[in-house]
This record gives sequence, structure tokens and C-alpha cells, in this order.
Amino acid sequence: MMKRLNLFLLGACVAASSLYAQSDDWKAGVEKVKDLIKTNPEMAEEQADDLLKGKNKKNVDLVLAIGRAYMEAGQLEQAEDYVKIAKKADSKSAAVSIFEGDIAVARKDPGTASQRYEEAIYFDPNCKEAYLKYADIYKAANPGLATSKLEELRAIDPQAVEVDRKLAEIYYSANEFDKAADAYSRFAEGDKATEKDLVNYSFALFLNHDFEKSLAVANLGLQKNPQHAVFNRLRMYNFIDLKRYDEAKQAADSFFAACKTEDLTYLDYLYHGTLLDALKDYNNAVISLEKAYEMNKDRTEVLRQISSSYEGAEKYEEAIDAFNKYVATLPEEQKTPDLTFEVGRLYYAEGTTADSVNYTPEMKKEALLQADSAFAKLAELVPDNYLGNFWRARTNSALDPETTEGLAKPYYEQVAAMLEEKAKTEPRYNRTIIECYRYLGYYYLVTEDYEKSKEYWNKILTIDPEDAIATKALEGIK
Repeated sequence: MMKRLNLFLLGACVAASSLYAQSDDWKAGVEKVKDLIKTNPEMAEEQADDLLKGKNKKNVDLVLAIGRAYMEAGQLEQAEDYVKIAKKADSKSAAVSIFEGDIAVARKDPGTASQRYEEAIYFDPNCKEAYLKYADIYKAANPGLATSKLEELRAIDPQAVEVDRKLAEIYYSANEFDKAADAYSRFAEGDKATEKDLVNYSFALFLNHDFEKSLAVANLGLQKNPQHAVFNRLRMYNFIDLKRYDEAKQAADSFFAACKTEDLTYLDYLYHGTLLDALKDYNNAVISLEKAYEMNKDRTEVLRQISSSYEGAEKYEEAIDAFNKYVATLPEEQKTPDLTFEVGRLYYAEGTTADSVNYTPEMKKEALLQADSAFAKLAELVPDNYLGNFWRARTNSALDPETTEGLAKPYYEQVAAMLEEKAKTEPRYNRTIIECYRYLGYYYLVTEDYEKSKEYWNKILTIDPEDAIATKALEGIK
């Protein structure tokens, strides 16, 4: 009796399952197959077979749903079995071709995948999914082919947001930020835009240097999500690039307060350091810039910025050290004369600083000697340029503040000789020549060679009849 009851119940279960499979509501059954694939593959196969009994074998949607369950589980051979079943049901189904293409993508076979997506378009020219997936195949390897396929879809459906979204993604990945921004502009500010769309749109505008528009889009994103880290980041970046530093400071304070330290990037610290330097908060600028460099030591130009901020803080020893570290990172062909000039200028700034607390007279003199050595090297590297000797003149003048030794005299004389002829056609040199003449006039005044002194003061008045210093000097000599 019990055995007969068990057989009856088993038969009832099978019958119920078959009736369920033949109904329109087969989705719950597919979900069960998905679960069983992971836990009991044999039972999953039985459940799938049961779902496909009778007329359901020709239900392409059902067949493909089961096939996708196997594909998503990584069982591609079983998924391909369902491609065969689906093709028997409908040999010209665009959906079947798309599924076959998806399997090829999973197998990392883009050639076959693209053929299947083209086949889907052949079967159904209005199949959006096929166009979009075809574009995905080629968006990195051949962006032109991808965008061409998307333009075909646009011709079919001019209002398709998916086209502009995909075009924007492709252009963005190809660093064509102007085209990406244009594609985003067609939909990203509407109700169909996602948060990601707005982020990418704002970034594309930012990278295309359209800072005002990028800021506007970031603000739009913040209206929807005030705590969004990327929108806050872009707000800070844009304010800094727009040189709206007071607003940038407020944006930066909000951004750094809201972000976890581990979420901050090299660029965050770099921009923050740049902002603080612009606000003349040099000590804190150095802190942010050094964090940026620690996070990305490939960006050695940050060392140059660190040097500049140290100089702004009048910490010349640190500025020189950072600048020398920067120069040391450069290949020989990039160690140009202008770097030698910068080293000399930093030593000159240290040697002439008014700070008598942190810099003793001995430190200042040593710095000026280092500056003179750097400018001598510059004069040797570019003998046709006056700057090396001109700054040697200034440095030696600082070493001889009373002008009793005339240390700067030979250098000012060389500079004047180099520029006098040029100044006749290029007035921009006049200020430099006047500085040379002023030193020489004063030197000869100190040494009581009054005629020679008057000669140089008069030369200045020939260039600038209104020069008050030359006029007063001549009055004193008379």
C-alpha cells in the first residue's frame, strides 16, 4: 500500500512539473536551474530537460534563458548545446545569434562574436542590442569601426540614448574628450542620465579644459548627491584651474573633510598643494605636494613644485635640496642651461635674504659663492647669452655691498658690451644696460674717478632722460 502511494506521489510531481514547464510562466523554473547548476548539476540538467518538454522546445526565449544560466556559470559547452536547440526552433532568430556572440565573447573570440552580432543585424536590422554589442567588441581595438556601427543605429533610431552613451564611452576611452563631451551633451543632463554619465561628462569637459562647463555639470551631480566624492573632487579641480582660489579653498575643505584618507589620490594632493601655493600658504602646500610625490614618484616634476613652495616659505636650503633632487631624476639630454640658472637663482635668494635668524652671515656668503659658481657655469654653457654674466654681476655685487672691491665690475662691463648694440634696435635691453651703467657709475664715484663716473650717469640719461638716480648723482658730482 505504502509503495503504491509513493509511486502515485512521484507520478503526481512529474506531472505537475511538466504542466508547469508547458505554461507561460517558466521564469521561476529557470531560476531553479540557475541555483541547481551550482549545487547539483545533474538535477539542473533534469530540471532543464523537464522545462523543455513538449512545445516548450520551440520556446526560443526559454531555451536561451536556460543557455544563459549555463553561460553565466562558466559552462560554455553546455550553453552551446542550447544554441543548437534554439537554432532548431528558429534558425533566423537575432536573439540566438546574439547569444552565440556572447558565448564567443566569453571565449575571448572577438572575431566570431562580431560575426554573430552582424548576423543578428542581418536577421533584424532594428536589433539595438546587436549594434551596441558589436561596438563593444571594437571600441578599444578599432574605435572607428565601433562608432561607424553606432551611427548606423542612430540612423535607424535618432532618439536612442544608448547610442550617444556608447559613443561617449568610446571617445572617452580613446582620449577624444571633445567628442566624448559632445556625445554626453546630447543626453547627460536629461532624465535618462545616470550618475556615472554625469561623472564621465564632467570629467570629459574637465580634460578638454572646459572648466566652467565641467563645474556646472559637477554641481548638477551634487544637487542629486551632495556627498559624492568624485563630483566634489571635480568641483575643487575646476575652481583651481579657473583660478577662483577662495571658492576652491572652500571646495577643497569640504572634499578632504568628506573623504577617507585611503580614497585620496595623487592628483588630489597635487591640486591641493597647487591651491595652497597660490594662496601663499607655502608650508601646507609643501605637505600636500610631498604626499603627492610619495604616491607617484614617477611624476618627478612635483619635486620642482615642492622646491618652489619651499622658496615661497623662504626655506632656501630645502628648496635647493628639492630642486637638486628633481634635476637628478632627469636624463642628461634634459639637463638644460635653464636648470643651472634656477639653481643659481635659489642660492642667490638665500644669499640675499633679509632673514637674519635662520641664515647667518656665513651661510649667506656661502650661498652667494655657490650662486656665483652656478652662474659662471651658465656663462660657459651659453656664452652668447648675457644672463650668466649678468647674474654673476648681481651676485658679486651682493658679496661686495660697499662696492669697495669692484667684484661685480668685470661682469657688468661684459654685459654692457654684449647688449649696447642690440639695445639700439631692441629697447627691452635698456633696463639691463641701465643697471650695468648704474653700478659702474657708482663704482667710479666710490673710487673718486669722477669723470668716468659722470660718463656712465650721462649714458643712463641718454637712454632715459627722466632717470632720477642718474640726475641726482650728477648733481652731487658737480
